[in-house]
Amino acid sequence: MNYFKQILHFAIPYKRYAYLNILFNIFYALFSALAFVAFIPMLDVLFNEEKQAVAEKPVYSGITKLASFIEDTLSYYIHSLAETNKMNALLLAIGLIISLFLLKNISNYLAMFFITFLRNGVLKDLRNALYHKLVELPLAFFSEKRKGDSIARISNDVQEIQVSFLSILELIIREPLTIIFTIILMFKISTELTFFVFIFLPISGFIISRIGKSLKKKSDRVQKEQGEFLSIVEETLGGLKVIKGFTAEGVFQRKFEESTNRFYKFSNTLLNRQNLASPTSEFLGIVVIAIILWFGGKMVLVDDVLKGSEFLAYLGLAYNILTPAKAISKASYSVKKGNAAAERVLEILNTKSPLEDQPNAKIKTDFKDNLSINRVSFKYEDDLVLKNFNLTVPKGKSIALVGQSGSGKSTIANLVTRFYDVNQGDITIDGEDIRNLTKQSLRSLMGLVTQDSILFNDTIKNNLLIGKESAGDEEIIDALKIANAWEFVEQLPNGINTNIGDSGNKLSGGQKQRLSIARAVLKNPPIMILDEATSALDTESERLVQNALENMMKNRTSIVIAHRLSTIQNADEIVVMHKGEIAEQGTHAELLAKNGVYKKLVDMQSFD
Repeated sequence: MNYFKQILHFAIPYKRYAYLNILFNIFYALFSALAFVAFIPMLDVLFNEEKQAVAEKPVYSGITKLASFIEDTLSYYIHSLAETNKMNALLLAIGLIISLFLLKNISNYLAMFFITFLRNGVLKDLRNALYHKLVELPLAFFSEKRKGDSIARISNDVQEIQVSFLSILELIIREPLTIIFTIILMFKISTELTFFVFIFLPISGFIISRIGKSLKKKSDRVQKEQGEFLSIVEETLGGLKVIKGFTAEGVFQRKFEESTNRFYKFSNTLLNRQNLASPTSEFLGIVVIAIILWFGGKMVLVDDVLKGSEFLAYLGLAYNILTPAKAISKASYSVKKGNAAAERVLEILNTKSPLEDQPNAKIKTDFKDNLSINRVSFKYEDDLVLKNFNLTVPKGKSIALVGQSGSGKSTIANLVTRFYDVNQGDITIDGEDIRNLTKQSLRSLMGLVTQDSILFNDTIKNNLLIGKESAGDEEIIDALKIANAWEFVEQLPNGINTNIGDSGNKLSGGQKQRLSIARAVLKNPPIMILDEATSALDTESERLVQNALENMMKNRTSIVIAHRLSTIQNADEIVVMHKGEIAEQGTHAELLAKNGVYKKLVDMQSFD
C-alpha cells in the first residue's frame, strides 16, 4: 500500500474529479439497491399478495428510517392505485423500476466520465515526472541500466499502473457502498436470512484471497522480461550495420526469441492465475445463492415468515452483491500486479541524484578569468582514472589534451561539464567551485562537440535550435557558414528545414560533425570543449571540420581533447597525459624539442 499512497500523490491536482466521481458513485450504489426493492410492490400486485396495511400516507421521520419511508410510500401509492386499477398500478411499478435503473446507469456513466480525467491526468503526470527524472539523473545511472528497461518503465509499467492501481479509485466508493446499501435493505427484509448468508461470505473470501497471493512476484518477472526484449530491440536497431556486416542476425534472433519465450511462459502463468479469480468468485457466489434459495425457500414455504415477493427481491439483492464483490476481488489482484509496476516506476522516481544542485547554488552568467582543475582524483569504479591532476585554462586560451586511450582525457570533459563529480579536489570557474553553481548555469557557459555526432530525427534547423532556442534563420545560417556546413545545407531540398533522419543518418559523418559544430557555434558559449571531434573522419572531412573548429575557437577559451595531433599544433598549450597524470606540458615546438612522450606520439602518427 505504500506504493499506492505515493501514486495517489499524483492524483491531488485532479481531486475535484475524484469528488465528483465519489458523488455519482454514491448515487449509483443507492439506485442500484433501490431498484431491486422496487420489485416488491410490483410482485405484490402480480401475485395478489396483501401488503401489511399502510392506511395513511407515510411521514418522513429521519435519515435512519429513510429506507422504511421510501418502501412504505411506494407501497401506499401502488396499493392505493391497485384497489381501483391493477394494470395502472403494475405500469406505475414498472415505470418506477425503469426510472431507478436509468438513474443508476446515468450515475455510473457520470462517475466513469469524471474518473477518466483523473486516471489519464495521473498517467500523463507520471510519465512527465519519469521523463524529467530520466533526463535529470547522471550518466553514471544509465551505465548500469539497459535503455529498453527504462523505456518499458515509462511506457508499459506506467500503463499498468493506470489499468490496475487507478482502477481501484473507481471501486473504493462504488462497490463497497453498493454492498453496504444492499446489505441494509437485506436486513430490512429479513435479519435471520441475512445473518445466515454472512456465515458463508468469509469462507469464499478466504478462498479467493489465496489465489492472488503470488501475483506481485509473477507480475514483476513479466515486466522485467519486457524490459529485456525491448533492450534487445533498441540495441538491434542501433547496431543494424554491425549485425548485418558480421551476419549476426541469427545470434540476435535467438536472443530475442529466448526473451520472448520467457515472457510467454511468465505471462501465461500470471494471466492464468489472474483469470482464475473471476470464475472462482462467480461459482462461490452461486453457491451462496443456492444456500439462500434453500434456507429462504423454507422460510416462505414452510415457516411462512417471509412473503414470496420479498424473497424474490431478496434474491435480487443477494445477486446484486456478487458483481461488486467480484469486482473488489479482481481489483485486489490488479493491485498486486500494479504493485510490481509501481515499484519499478518509483524506483526511478525515488532515486536521488548525487549531482543535484545545492539548495543555495549560485547562477553564474559570465566567464571572466580562468577554469582551474585543482588536485583532482577520480574513478568510475575501482581504479583511479585521474590522480592528483592539476590544470589551469586561462580565459581566451586554447588547451589541448593528448595521450593514449584510457589516459583520462575524456574524463576531464566529463568532470568540467559536471556529468560526474570529482572524488577528491575541486574544479573552479573564476575561483568558484562548480559544485556551488547550478548545473544549468554551468553548462550554459560551455559548448560541447563530441566524437559521436549526436543529432536527432528532426530538421537541421531544430537540431541547431537546441543550442539557442530563440535564434532566427539568419543566425542559424551564419553558424552553418562558420562551421563550413552551409555549402551542403543550401543544396538540400528544403535547406535548413530538411529532416536529417534518425541520428542524422541521411548525412555523411563529416556533415553530421559540422552540424554539431554549428550547434555549438549558435550557442556561442565562452568555453568550448571539443572531445576528439575529428577522430572519426576521413582526411577531406577532417580538413573541413578542422577549419570549422579553428573558426569557432577564435578568441574563445577551449579545451581540445585530440587523438590526431595534427589538429592541435596551434594550441596555446598542449598537455600530454599518461595514466591519469600529466607527463609533459608545453607548446607544440617546446614538446618536440623535449624529445619525450609527445615526440614519440607525433612520430608514430607521422609513420601511420
